Amino acid sequence: MRAPPSPGADRGAGRLLARVRARLSWGAASVIRAAAARRALKIALAAAAAPWLLLAVLAALTPLPPELQAAEQPAVSTVILDRHGAVLRELRAGDGARARWLPLDEAGDRIQRALLAAEDRRFARHPGVDPLAIARAFGQLAAERRVVSGASTITQQLARTLVPRPRTLRGKLGEMALALRIEASLSKREILEQYLNRVAFGPGLRGVEAASRFYFDKPTADLSLAEAAALASMPRGPALYDPRRGTGPLERRRNRVLDRMLDAGLAGEGEVARARAEPIALAPKGGGLGAPHLVRAVLGGALGEGGPDAARAAPPRGRASAITLTIDRGLQREVEVLAQRTVRGLSDRDVSAAAVVVLENTTGDVLAYVGSHDIDDVAGLGHNDGVLALRQPGSALKPFVYELAMEQLGFTAATVLPDVELSFPTEDGGYAPRNYDGRFHGPVRLRDALASSYNVPAVWTAAALGPDRVVARLRELGLRSLDREPSQYGVAIALGDGEVRLLDLANAYATLARGGLYLPVRAVRAAPDTPRAGGAPAEPPASPPEQRGARVLDAARARVIVDILADDKARIASFGEGSALDLPFPVAAKTGTSKGYRDNVAVGFTPDVTVAVWVGNFDGAPMGGVSGVTGAGPLFRDAMLAAARVRPPRPFEPPDPERLAEVEVCALSGMRPAEVCPHRRRELLPRDEAAALSSCDMHEVVRIDRRNGLRAGACPAAVVEERPFERYGAELTAWARAAGRPLAPEEVSPLCGALPGDPAGPPRGGVRVRVAYPPDGARFVLDPSVNSLQAIRLRADVPPGVGRARFVLDGRAIELGPPYVFDWPLAAGAHRLRVEADGAAPSEEIAFSVE
Repeated sequence: MRAPPSPGADRGAGRLLARVRARLSWGAASVIRAAAARRALKIALAAAAAPWLLLAVLAALTPLPPELQAAEQPAVSTVILDRHGAVLRELRAGDGARARWLPLDEAGDRIQRALLAAEDRRFARHPGVDPLAIARAFGQLAAERRVVSGASTITQQLARTLVPRPRTLRGKLGEMALALRIEASLSKREILEQYLNRVAFGPGLRGVEAASRFYFDKPTADLSLAEAAALASMPRGPALYDPRRGTGPLERRRNRVLDRMLDAGLAGEGEVARARAEPIALAPKGGGLGAPHLVRAVLGGALGEGGPDAARAAPPRGRASAITLTIDRGLQREVEVLAQRTVRGLSDRDVSAAAVVVLENTTGDVLAYVGSHDIDDVAGLGHNDGVLALRQPGSALKPFVYELAMEQLGFTAATVLPDVELSFPTEDGGYAPRNYDGRFHGPVRLRDALASSYNVPAVWTAAALGPDRVVARLRELGLRSLDREPSQYGVAIALGDGEVRLLDLANAYATLARGGLYLPVRAVRAAPDTPRAGGAPAEPPASPPEQRGARVLDAARARVIVDILADDKARIASFGEGSALDLPFPVAAKTGTSKGYRDNVAVGFTPDVTVAVWVGNFDGAPMGGVSGVTGAGPLFRDAMLAAARVRPPRPFEPPDPERLAEVEVCALSGMRPAEVCPHRRRELLPRDEAAALSSCDMHEVVRIDRRNGLRAGACPAAVVEERPFERYGAELTAWARAAGRPLAPEEVSPLCGALPGDPAGPPRGGVRVRVAYPPDGARFVLDPSVNSLQAIRLRADVPPGVGRARFVLDGRAIELGPPYVFDWPLAAGAHRLRVEADGAAPSEEIAFSVE
């Protein structure tokens, strides 16, 4: 049998057992603690991953915004370009913002580098939400107890722009989920392009290209690094960093962005140093420039082309909708400044507005269009458009009246017209035109009558043509606002007694410049238009005007009118030397002033451009004695000089020798000069009319008794000398007598006696007298409030050499002597009147009435 253990052995076994037990307890505790740590770690990891899992789930459930699903561009501005592709202005998009879509490839790298440094350095590495940025932001918040920096990525900012959300935790989670959804659907380049074009870069500025154009007047790709950093600063606070409110805050923010670019390796030290030294230089504000009246006219369809749909047409993807106008931006701006200066200079003469339009003759393109000197001038009603307003053109219609008379009545530049006191019947009685200078000039050749803008010959010519034919021709020339019955305008249509648009008047003159070919005005080249690389719009080929124009005027006679309007010497009588119409290169020009000095115009052309100017008041108030040559004339001159810098002037083409010939004519009669004609001129006539030109009949040689200056009659040769005299028809005789012209004496010298059968010199066949006043069909009204005698002055034109004359009124003869007038008391009823004279055929009988 085994012996029992000793007491010492028992104690050793107990200690061993205790150590085993302790070790077992420690191991169990370690296992327990390790298990607890693992559980805690799992809980922590689950807690950390839960928001991201939640975001992932939310992102999967969040739909991609429809703007990105269909790759839609946002509503964009309508970009208005000039003929060279230069931006004139932008019309805001439907949401009121200026916006232009810019493909990322065309943005340049400076703005991309600046934006990444300013907003999201790890843009290329994060999935739409940046955990490091979030951690940094929370750490700064905990340390500083304030928001030091944000954690939004570029993708989050794009999400916030597309789907605005409340600034709450729930709203932030929704923003982050949408950012993850965008990153899963679009490439980084697509996201950056969407951001560049959709985020606000300033108040009312959507997208970087609109901001670049607005603030710096240049494409984004042409920005300097300093300008790019300035624009990249703006999305953080578009209103805070608006440079129009001061550049200080923006400059400080720009410099921080430049420093971040240096730290991130996105720019070198020298590049950043130069950029920090560059001041923020904003483009000058237009102040009414950019052809606002023309843009409004085009979009409103007032020019008959383009129309509002042209601006709203959907542009190709990646392009802004654009309307390419025909105007030249440089010329447009210069003419705008000239108009402003003119109105300021004439303000003391009650002038508050001016308008100018410049056309290219070969195409009809509008090169400049100034509807008013300042569209923002409320007092001067500058919002009105003087290029399209209906105003009276005054004498500016005369060239077309004379050209029509050349075609239909056989007139030439040498045709003699009467500039004497005349009266023409109207529905309201008689109309007696007066000249601007208040004088009558007797017989004037058509060249002088037009160049000096005499009124009476023009009205007399319109009467010879008849208002029907004159108005019809003016409508053919595009003056379609003359839409009343021709009889309502009457013969005064020759003096502009009708309202026309300055644009149409300019085009009528351009028709003259084209030799009689009418072309419609064109203000739009393309709408919408996609610019070529470099910004220049595609330019449609222009057809020669001969293929597109409609002939309205005879080419040869139109060329004669051009020759007259370009004749500086011919207009000296009225305008003097060195007037506003005298330019250092050939210009055909005409002015016009309406009744009461309410409007005046100046229109003219070189072979290449036509300039038309209106000066006046939009409310129709009269000016302070401002005429076409003193009001519109100086502005016309300045605008023509400006246009000459765009289209260098050249001489007019020589007259076609097969159609026109230069011939010598008598200065008085316009006929082939006789030996006795003392003054002669060279004149341009159609060849057929030059060949048929008859000899002068307004000069005669008369035998004079030199002892008394009377007709020699039967005087002996020793006392007779031959002298040249002028002779006139009936309608010019009274003027000639009053003007002291050299008329042959009517009496025969009593010292010698008359030749048999010739009591007053040789007989003149075909001589007749005429009733000068009243005109046929005149109507007079007795005023019952007048107690004194009411009378009219009957007047007869009686040529020299005619014997006694008499009025025959209602069958009763009234004897007359020089100056052949009679004051007749008005008697109610219908009356008939003619003139008879010894040795002359009687006049035609006229009828008039008294009521």
